Amino acid sequence: MSKILVAYFSVSGVTKQVAERMAKAAGADLYEIVPEQPYTDADANWKNPFARCNKEWFKKLDVPAAGTVEHFDQYDLVLIGFPIWYGCAPVVVSSFAEKLDFTGKKVALFATSISSKMGKTAEKFKPHMNGKGELIADRRILPEESNDIIAEWVSGLK
Repeated sequence: MSKILVAYFSVSGVTKQVAERMAKAAGADLYEIVPEQPYTDADANWKNPFARCNKEWFKKLDVPAAGTVEHFDQYDLVLIGFPIWYGCAPVVVSSFAEKLDFTGKKVALFATSISSKMGKTAEKFKPHMNGKGELIADRRILPEESNDIIAEWVSGLK
């Protein structure tokens, strides 16, 4: 039986809620990706050109993740969730991934967004896995999707 980890980054709580439902459906462990300097609502307000998220993106600033997953080597399948920012995973999610060794692991990405599609999110994320692991799937999940749909998607990844 494979051991599953659901790691997620959430500012508004939407991705957190989906990740919790996914972890429950998969019988998985849950890990919250947190930046060393947590975001406030104002920091993540992309409509404000002076917001922290915009400064980080356009100036290509590093956003280090605080901590790391203990005993990461025990996981076979890693599901990584995030809101889509600028057509890809937020920088803190990439920083999180760069600290891990995905050798021998299957990885699936899930994103929460009402308007943005996955697009090239997986393609943009893959280099942050340092050429290790197998990126097997990516999917946008709307918060209103049923637990059955989430469980069916996760079951298909095993």
